[in-house]
Amino acid sequence: MTYDLYLGDRTYSSWSMRGWLMFRAFDIPFRAHMVGLYDGTLQQDLAHLAPARLVPAMRTPDGIAVQDTLAMAETLAEDYPALWPNDRRHRALARGMVAEMHSGFGALRSECAMNLEHSWRGFQANDDVKADVARIDLLWQMAFDMSGSDGWLFGEYSLADVFYAPVAARIAGHGLAVSDQAQAYVDRQLSHDLFRQWRAMGLTKPLDPKPYRLPLEEGPWPGPAPIPSKTAPQGPSENATCPYSGDPVTDYLEIDGRVFGFCNPFCRDKTLHDPAAWPAFMAIYQS
Repeated sequence: MTYDLYLGDRTYSSWSMRGWLMFRAFDIPFRAHMVGLYDGTLQQDLAHLAPARLVPAMRTPDGIAVQDTLAMAETLAEDYPALWPNDRRHRALARGMVAEMHSGFGALRSECAMNLEHSWRGFQANDDVKADVARIDLLWQMAFDMSGSDGWLFGEYSLADVFYAPVAARIAGHGLAVSDQAQAYVDRQLSHDLFRQWRAMGLTKPLDPKPYRLPLEEGPWPGPAPIPSKTAPQGPSENATCPYSGDPVTDYLEIDGRVFGFCNPFCRDKTLHDPAAWPAFMAIYQS
Protein backbone atom coordinates (compact mmCIF):
# COMPACT_ATOMS: atom_id res chain seq x y z
CA MET A 1 0.00 0.00 0.00
CA THR A 2 1.89 3.04 -1.28
CA TYR A 3 0.51 6.57 -1.18
CA ASP A 4 1.34 9.42 -3.54
CA LEU A 5 2.27 12.62 -1.69
CA TYR A 6 2.37 16.02 -3.42
CA LEU A 7 4.60 18.65 -1.84
CA GLY A 8 5.69 22.24 -2.45
CA ASP A 9 9.00 23.87 -1.59
CA ARG A 10 10.74 22.42 1.45
CA THR A 11 12.45 25.53 2.81
CA TYR A 12 9.34 27.70 3.08
CA SER A 13 6.26 25.45 2.85
CA SER A 14 5.31 24.66 6.44
CA TRP A 15 2.21 22.76 5.29
CA SER A 16 4.31 20.52 3.05
CA MET A 17 6.67 19.84 5.92
CA ARG A 18 3.80 18.55 8.04
CA GLY A 19 2.60 16.31 5.22
CA TRP A 20 6.04 14.76 4.72
CA LEU A 21 6.70 14.30 8.44
CA MET A 22 3.47 12.39 9.03
CA PHE A 23 4.55 9.84 6.44
CA ARG A 24 8.24 9.57 7.29
CA ALA A 25 7.89 9.57 11.07
CA PHE A 26 5.53 6.58 10.98
CA ASP A 27 7.14 4.65 8.12
CA ILE A 28 4.11 4.93 5.85
CA PRO A 29 5.12 3.99 2.28
CA PHE A 30 4.81 6.86 -0.20
CA ARG A 31 6.07 8.33 -3.45
CA ALA A 32 6.92 12.02 -3.22
CA HIS A 33 6.06 14.43 -6.04
CA MET A 34 7.26 18.04 -5.98
CA VAL A 35 4.88 20.57 -7.53
CA GLY A 36 5.38 24.17 -8.62
CA LEU A 37 4.38 26.07 -5.49
CA TYR A 38 6.67 28.99 -6.36
CA ASP A 39 7.16 28.14 -10.05
CA GLY A 40 3.66 29.11 -11.18
CA THR A 41 2.49 25.58 -12.06
CA LEU A 42 0.71 24.63 -8.84
CA GLN A 43 -2.84 24.42 -10.21
CA GLN A 44 -1.70 22.59 -13.31
CA ASP A 45 0.31 20.10 -11.24
CA LEU A 46 -2.65 19.39 -8.93
CA ALA A 47 -5.38 19.33 -11.62
CA HIS A 48 -5.69 15.54 -11.46
CA LEU A 49 -6.20 15.66 -7.67
CA ALA A 50 -9.45 17.65 -7.51
CA PRO A 51 -10.68 19.00 -5.16
CA ALA A 52 -7.11 19.61 -3.93
CA ARG A 53 -5.75 23.03 -4.87
CA LEU A 54 -2.98 23.51 -2.31
CA VAL A 55 -0.05 21.48 -1.00
CA PRO A 56 0.27 19.05 0.51
CA ALA A 57 -2.20 16.63 -0.99
CA MET A 58 -2.18 12.88 -1.29
CA ARG A 59 -3.70 10.03 -3.23
CA THR A 60 -4.45 6.88 -1.26
CA PRO A 61 -3.48 3.44 -2.60
CA ASP A 62 -7.11 2.92 -3.65
CA GLY A 63 -7.13 6.17 -5.62
CA ILE A 64 -8.83 8.65 -3.27
CA ALA A 65 -7.52 12.24 -3.48
CA VAL A 66 -7.24 13.94 -0.08
CA GLN A 67 -6.48 17.61 0.46
CA ASP A 68 -5.36 19.48 3.59
CA THR A 69 -2.98 18.23 6.28
CA LEU A 70 -5.67 17.65 8.90
CA ALA A 71 -7.80 15.58 6.53
CA MET A 72 -4.68 13.69 5.47
CA ALA A 73 -3.76 13.01 9.09
CA GLU A 74 -7.19 11.65 9.99
CA THR A 75 -7.34 9.54 6.82
CA LEU A 76 -3.94 8.02 7.55
CA ALA A 77 -4.87 7.42 11.20
CA GLU A 78 -7.70 5.14 10.08
CA ASP A 79 -5.06 2.62 9.01
CA TYR A 80 -2.20 3.82 11.23
CA PRO A 81 -3.74 4.62 14.64
CA ALA A 82 -0.29 5.07 16.22
CA LEU A 83 -0.18 8.54 14.67
CA TRP A 84 -2.23 9.70 17.67
CA PRO A 85 -1.29 9.08 21.33
CA ASN A 86 -2.57 5.79 22.67
CA ASP A 87 -4.00 7.22 25.91
CA ARG A 88 -7.54 8.57 25.40
CA ARG A 89 -6.99 11.72 27.47
CA HIS A 90 -3.71 12.44 25.71
CA ARG A 91 -5.35 11.82 22.34
CA ALA A 92 -8.16 14.28 23.09
CA LEU A 93 -5.73 17.05 24.03
CA ALA A 94 -3.48 16.24 21.06
CA ARG A 95 -6.41 16.51 18.65
CA GLY A 96 -7.46 19.84 20.14
CA MET A 97 -3.91 21.18 19.90
CA VAL A 98 -3.59 20.05 16.29
CA ALA A 99 -6.94 21.59 15.38
CA GLU A 100 -5.99 24.90 17.03
CA MET A 101 -2.65 24.93 15.27
CA HIS A 102 -4.36 24.14 11.97
CA SER A 103 -6.88 26.98 12.20
CA GLY A 104 -5.31 29.52 14.54
CA PHE A 105 -2.22 31.57 15.38
CA GLY A 106 -2.83 33.96 12.52
CA ALA A 107 -0.42 36.60 13.78
CA LEU A 108 2.45 34.13 14.08
CA ARG A 109 1.73 32.80 10.60
CA SER A 110 1.56 36.21 8.94
CA GLU A 111 4.46 37.89 10.75
CA CYS A 112 6.83 34.93 11.11
CA ALA A 113 6.86 32.90 7.92
CA MET A 114 8.75 29.62 8.12
CA ASN A 115 12.22 29.95 6.66
CA LEU A 116 14.58 27.02 7.16
CA GLU A 117 17.51 28.66 5.40
CA HIS A 118 18.56 31.11 8.12
CA SER A 119 17.38 33.10 11.14
CA TRP A 120 16.53 36.80 11.36
CA ARG A 121 18.50 39.13 13.62
CA GLY A 122 16.61 41.77 15.57
CA PHE A 123 13.03 40.66 14.88
CA GLN A 124 10.59 42.51 17.15
CA ALA A 125 7.39 40.63 17.87
CA ASN A 126 4.19 42.64 18.14
CA ASP A 127 1.60 42.04 20.85
CA ASP A 128 -0.47 39.68 18.68
CA VAL A 129 2.54 37.49 17.92
CA LYS A 130 3.48 37.46 21.60
CA ALA A 131 -0.07 36.38 22.48
CA ASP A 132 0.09 33.51 19.96
CA VAL A 133 3.44 32.37 21.33
CA ALA A 134 2.17 32.55 24.92
CA ARG A 135 -0.80 30.38 23.96
CA ILE A 136 1.48 27.84 22.25
CA ASP A 137 3.75 27.78 25.28
CA LEU A 138 0.71 27.09 27.49
CA LEU A 139 -0.52 24.26 25.26
CA TRP A 140 2.88 22.63 25.24
CA GLN A 141 3.04 22.96 29.04
CA MET A 142 -0.37 21.28 29.36
CA ALA A 143 0.78 18.39 27.16
CA PHE A 144 3.99 17.90 29.13
CA ASP A 145 2.15 18.08 32.45
CA MET A 146 -0.46 15.56 31.32
CA SER A 147 1.96 13.09 29.77
CA GLY A 148 4.82 13.50 32.21
CA SER A 149 7.14 13.74 29.22
CA ASP A 150 10.27 15.85 28.97
CA GLY A 151 10.78 15.03 25.30
CA TRP A 152 7.96 14.86 22.78
CA LEU A 153 4.63 16.39 23.74
CA PHE A 154 2.91 13.12 24.66
CA GLY A 155 5.91 10.89 25.24
CA GLU A 156 6.07 9.12 21.90
CA TYR A 157 6.31 11.21 18.73
CA SER A 158 2.77 11.87 17.45
CA LEU A 159 0.78 14.03 15.08
CA ALA A 160 0.92 16.79 17.69
CA ASP A 161 4.69 16.95 17.20
CA VAL A 162 4.26 16.81 13.42
CA PHE A 163 1.93 19.80 13.40
CA TYR A 164 4.05 21.87 15.78
CA ALA A 165 7.37 21.23 14.00
CA PRO A 166 6.97 24.28 11.70
CA VAL A 167 5.88 26.32 14.72
CA ALA A 168 9.18 25.45 16.39
CA ALA A 169 10.96 26.62 13.23
CA ARG A 170 9.10 29.95 13.30
CA ILE A 171 9.95 30.49 16.97
CA ALA A 172 13.62 29.61 16.48
CA GLY A 173 14.07 31.47 13.23
CA HIS A 174 12.67 34.72 14.63
CA GLY A 175 14.22 34.43 18.08
CA LEU A 176 10.87 34.50 19.88
CA ALA A 177 10.96 34.29 23.66
CA VAL A 178 9.45 31.17 25.24
CA SER A 179 9.76 29.34 28.56
CA ASP A 180 12.77 27.14 29.23
CA GLN A 181 10.68 24.00 28.77
CA ALA A 182 9.28 25.27 25.47
CA GLN A 183 12.77 26.25 24.28
CA ALA A 184 14.00 22.73 25.04
CA TYR A 185 11.15 21.40 22.91
CA VAL A 186 12.01 23.80 20.07
CA ASP A 187 15.62 22.59 20.24
CA ARG A 188 14.44 18.97 20.19
CA GLN A 189 12.39 19.62 17.06
CA LEU A 190 15.30 21.29 15.25
CA SER A 191 17.62 18.42 16.25
CA HIS A 192 15.26 15.68 15.06
CA ASP A 193 16.81 13.69 12.20
CA LEU A 194 13.68 13.99 10.06
CA PHE A 195 13.44 17.74 10.59
CA ARG A 196 17.10 18.05 9.60
CA GLN A 197 16.63 15.84 6.55
CA TRP A 198 13.69 17.93 5.33
CA ARG A 199 15.73 21.10 5.76
CA ALA A 200 18.80 19.65 4.04
CA MET A 201 16.74 18.60 1.03
CA GLY A 202 15.23 22.08 0.84
CA LEU A 203 18.65 23.72 0.74
CA THR A 204 19.45 21.82 -2.46
CA LYS A 205 16.99 24.12 -4.30
CA PRO A 206 17.56 27.79 -3.40
CA LEU A 207 14.91 30.24 -4.59
CA ASP A 208 15.62 33.57 -6.26
CA PRO A 209 13.99 35.84 -5.34
CA LYS A 210 13.49 34.50 -1.85
CA PRO A 211 9.91 34.66 -0.57
CA TYR A 212 8.87 36.34 2.68
CA ARG A 213 11.82 38.72 2.86
CA LEU A 214 12.18 40.91 5.96
CA PRO A 215 14.18 44.16 6.22
CA LEU A 216 16.51 42.50 8.71
CA GLU A 217 19.98 41.00 8.78
CA GLU A 218 20.18 37.27 8.19
CA GLY A 219 21.66 35.18 10.97
CA PRO A 220 22.81 31.56 11.21
CA TRP A 221 20.29 28.77 11.38
CA PRO A 222 19.69 28.02 15.09
CA GLY A 223 19.67 24.23 14.70
CA PRO A 224 22.64 21.87 15.04
CA ALA A 225 25.72 22.98 13.08
CA PRO A 226 26.42 20.60 10.18
CA ILE A 227 29.67 18.70 9.71
CA PRO A 228 31.77 20.83 7.31
CA SER A 229 31.81 19.29 3.85
CA LYS A 230 32.26 20.25 0.21
CA THR A 231 31.69 18.75 -3.21
CA ALA A 232 34.57 16.80 -4.72
CA PRO A 233 35.22 16.85 -8.48
CA GLN A 234 35.99 13.16 -8.72
CA GLY A 235 36.59 9.89 -6.92
CA PRO A 236 37.68 7.39 -5.98
CA SER A 237 35.35 7.26 -3.00
CA GLU A 238 35.40 5.09 0.09
CA ASN A 239 32.03 3.61 -0.92
CA ALA A 240 31.27 2.09 -4.31
CA THR A 241 27.49 2.39 -4.04
CA CYS A 242 25.17 5.18 -2.92
CA PRO A 243 24.16 4.92 0.76
CA TYR A 244 20.55 5.65 -0.16
CA SER A 245 19.81 3.82 -3.42
CA GLY A 246 22.56 1.21 -3.57
CA ASP A 247 23.35 2.31 -7.14
CA PRO A 248 26.91 2.93 -8.41
CA VAL A 249 28.36 6.30 -7.42
CA THR A 250 28.74 9.18 -9.89
CA ASP A 251 28.91 12.31 -7.66
CA TYR A 252 31.29 12.99 -4.80
CA LEU A 253 31.55 14.74 -1.45
CA GLU A 254 34.62 15.46 0.67
CA ILE A 255 34.79 15.63 4.47
CA ASP A 256 38.17 16.08 6.20
CA GLY A 257 39.99 14.80 3.14
CA ARG A 258 37.81 11.71 2.84
CA VAL A 259 35.75 11.26 -0.34
CA PHE A 260 32.29 9.67 -0.41
CA GLY A 261 30.18 8.83 -3.43
CA PHE A 262 26.50 9.16 -4.35
CA CYS A 263 24.35 8.11 -7.28
CA ASN A 264 23.21 11.61 -8.31
CA PRO A 265 23.70 15.29 -7.42
CA PHE A 266 20.60 15.40 -5.18
CA CYS A 267 21.82 12.55 -2.96
CA ARG A 268 25.20 14.27 -2.71
CA ASP A 269 23.81 17.74 -2.03
CA LYS A 270 21.26 16.74 0.60
CA THR A 271 24.14 15.08 2.43
CA LEU A 272 26.40 18.11 1.88
CA HIS A 273 23.98 20.37 3.74
CA ASP A 274 23.77 18.17 6.86
CA PRO A 275 25.75 14.90 6.78
CA ALA A 276 24.82 13.88 10.33
CA ALA A 277 21.09 13.98 9.52
CA TRP A 278 21.37 10.85 7.39
CA PRO A 279 21.91 7.58 9.31
CA ALA A 280 22.64 5.62 6.11
CA PHE A 281 25.49 7.98 5.27
CA MET A 282 26.78 8.18 8.85
CA ALA A 283 27.07 4.40 8.93
CA ILE A 284 29.64 4.74 6.14
CA TYR A 285 31.27 7.86 7.56
CA GLN A 286 31.76 6.30 11.00
CA SER A 287 32.93 2.91 9.73
